[in-house]
Amino acid sequence: MFSLTVRDHVMVAHSFNGEVFGPAQRLHGATFIVDATFSREELDADNIVVDIGLATRELNNVLGDLNYRNLDEVPEFAGINTSTEFLAKVVADRLAERVHAGALGAGAKGLAELSVLLRESHVAWADYRRAL
Repeated sequence: MFSLTVRDHVMVAHSFNGEVFGPAQRLHGATFIVDATFSREELDADNIVVDIGLATRELNNVLGDLNYRNLDEVPEFAGINTSTEFLAKVVADRLAERVHAGALGAGAKGLAELSVLLRESHVAWADYRRAL
């Protein structure tokens, strides 16, 4: 399996519901380093996994919808704990929609899997993998 990873970051504010979250129940900020890894069994006709420029652009576009936002105020996240794990899935699903819509070019049709990893800090991170 071949893979290509592109990286960006996103800055958000949010709070959590539930005692398990301790002081994070209060509004706080988070800066996530985000890695999106695209995988496929065989390289495409150009000997690449996916166009790195298009992958970078689309990751940036997906993160742009979240960047500098208080996620507690985003209607689609109402009542949801926007944990690192949850956000990894949100980013992966939004990228997958862009792959299927053709935003990453015709060569992206051969992609088999997408993984999104959010690094919350140097000691904690979460990822979500899905088929394409």
